[in-house]
Amino acid sequence: MNEPIAIKVDPANTDQAKAWGGNEGAYWAVNAEHIDRAVERYHGPFMAVAGISAHDHVLDIGCGTGQTTRDAARAASSGSALGVDLSPAMLDYARQAAAREGVRNVRFEQADAQIHPFTAEAYDVAISRSGAMFFGDPVAAFTNIARALRPGGRLVLSTWQGFGDNEWLRELMTAMAAGRDLPAPPPGAPGPFSLADPDRIRAILGAAGFVDIQLEPHREPMWFGKDADDAQRFVLGLLGWMLEDLDDDGKRRALDNLAATLTAHDTGDGVLYGSAAWTIQATRGKHVRGGGS
Repeated sequence: MNEPIAIKVDPANTDQAKAWGGNEGAYWAVNAEHIDRAVERYHGPFMAVAGISAHDHVLDIGCGTGQTTRDAARAASSGSALGVDLSPAMLDYARQAAAREGVRNVRFEQADAQIHPFTAEAYDVAISRSGAMFFGDPVAAFTNIARALRPGGRLVLSTWQGFGDNEWLRELMTAMAAGRDLPAPPPGAPGPFSLADPDRIRAILGAAGFVDIQLEPHREPMWFGKDADDAQRFVLGLLGWMLEDLDDDGKRRALDNLAATLTAHDTGDGVLYGSAAWTIQATRGKHVRGGGS
C-alpha cells in the first residue's frame, strides 16, 4: 500500500510521490543490489562523463538507493554529495549503505526536486542516472535544478531512449500482456521514456536555462538475474501489476510467455536483454529564471 505523502510535493508529482513512497519504492529498496547490477554496464561510463573532481559539491536527483551519490561523494573527496528522492525506503537504504561503506561526505534528503528550495548556486555538478524522467513539469524541475547550480555548473543525465530501442521492456511487457494491446504512453508523460526524444530534451533543458546540450547514445545489455528463475522473481516484482486484470487463463499465458522469453535470453552468464540510453551533458547558462545573473 502507499504511504501518506510526508513532504511538500508539486501537485503534478503527486502520483509519483505516492508510488515511490509506497510499494514501488519499497520493492526497489529491497532489491537495490539486483537493480544496480541490472544497469552496471552504464554506471561506470556515466560516472566517467560526470567527471566529478575532488572539490566538487554534487547534487544527485532521483538518487534512489544512492549508488551514484555514494560514488560521487568518493570522487568529491574534499567536497560533498547530496542525494534527493521521493522514496523514504530507498533513502533509508542509501543512508545505511553510506554508513556501512564509510562514506561520510554524503547526505540524503526526501524531496521533490521540482520545487525543493535548494541553496542557490551551491553545486558544481548535478547528476541523475535514470531518475529525471518522472517530473510532472520538467521545465520547472530543471529550472529549479539550474538555480541550484553555480553559473557554468554542469548537468549530467542518463535517460532511456525510446520504447522500441529497449528490448528489455518491450519483450517483458509484451510477454506479460498475454495478447493484449499495449497502449503507448502519452507523448511526454512522466515515465521511463519522457526524455527519449532528443528534440524534446534540448527544448526542455534550453527553456530551463541550460546551454551546450549534448547527447551521446549508448547501448548495453541489461542483467535481470543469474538464471531464468531468478529473473522471473525479479520481473514479477516490477511488472506483476500487469496480471491484475487477467483471468486465470490469461495469467497462465502471461507467466508462460514470461518464462519463455527469460529462458530464451538466459546466456548461461545471466539473463541479458538489449537496452539503449542517452548520456546527456549540459551547462548552466548565465541567465536562469530566479537564478541570478
